[in-house]
Amino acid sequence: MDRMRWSGTPVEQRGNFRPPFCPNPRCPEHHRTSPGFRWLRWGSFSTRRRSSIPRFRCRRCGRTFSRQTFSVSYYLKRPELIRPVAAGLVAGSAHRQMARSVSCAPSTVSRLLARLGRHAMLLQARALGELRGRLAEAVVLDHFETFEYTQDYPFGIATAVGAVSWFLYGLDPAPHGRSGRLSEPQRRRLRGRPGRSRWGGYLGSTRRVLDSLLDPGRPAGSLRILGDGHRAYDRAVRGHPEASRIRLERYPNPRRCAKGSARSPEGGVRDAAMFPVDLLHKIFRHSLAHHRRETIAFGRRLNAVMERMALTAVWRNFVKRRTERWSGSGTPAMAVGLTGRRWGWKRVFARRLFFDREEVVEPWGVLYRREWRTPLLASNTRHALRRAF
Repeated sequence: MDRMRWSGTPVEQRGNFRPPFCPNPRCPEHHRTSPGFRWLRWGSFSTRRRSSIPRFRCRRCGRTFSRQTFSVSYYLKRPELIRPVAAGLVAGSAHRQMARSVSCAPSTVSRLLARLGRHAMLLQARALGELRGRLAEAVVLDHFETFEYTQDYPFGIATAVGAVSWFLYGLDPAPHGRSGRLSEPQRRRLRGRPGRSRWGGYLGSTRRVLDSLLDPGRPAGSLRILGDGHRAYDRAVRGHPEASRIRLERYPNPRRCAKGSARSPEGGVRDAAMFPVDLLHKIFRHSLAHHRRETIAFGRRLNAVMERMALTAVWRNFVKRRTERWSGSGTPAMAVGLTGRRWGWKRVFARRLFFDREEVVEPWGVLYRREWRTPLLASNTRHALRRAF
């Protein structure tokens, strides 16, 4: 069964392409979901890479556009970099390594990853919209710890993973203060750092994830959450307006045993319950250069980190097999019934998604517009291109 109607042929390769709606967000035809969009052929143009790209004109608003407007590679001078850059990110390459591999500037890789991250946000939103009302499995919730620019600015990323399918249902940032034992020089440096928005920290992040997972009309106790005993999870569930519909099961981390000793029974129970999210975090540490424990490729901006995490979520859900030890293993998206086959990067980037046509919840709208600022950086570039939003 394939719930996501998603063609595997890229828009650029469709000879009989017909625009399904007007790309102008101010046009009433922009939100059309059924056939019947009225348009006119408006000539064509050619580029160095493609010849005879058809142009169209909307009969409603008069705006002209081309087939390329509906492609992920719109306005790109080197569209051939899309797939190798996406594959390089999840293969453990840093920006400069990818730039050397594909013969471009590191800044080109950074800008392209931002574009692909925004596309991945909208694709993930489309997938969650298709799954709304169909969540039938327990969800394992935990926060993945990393930092932006400096270890004085740590933040967690809430990761909600299906206990059976291993489908990654949600990502949500949770900035928080630095913890652990600090020396006096570290304390003085921390006091001199500018403040930053917390967006509710762990508690706010957990509440937003619960809101995204709760299906309307479900009975009491229908949403089963498996957590590691973090206090924010208890507080978020107790204070939620739909608390009666949420069942939280706690599997706290046991005390560390002596080095070399056998794992305690409590630890074995915890590891079995939290395995899907623990595995995902190991994949993040192993596959993403900027999340390794000891790295010089760390993320400079929280917004950029979340864009790359969104692309990684799409890779985990649609491209990567659940297990690579068996070639017949499907993907998490196949396990939840979203797709009938494993996708490749060609299919992921087959067509462009438009922000105004997708149901994007906060803070993903803020992240898409690149409005989440890192206070230590003088420049925090926003995404506000009128024709390329």
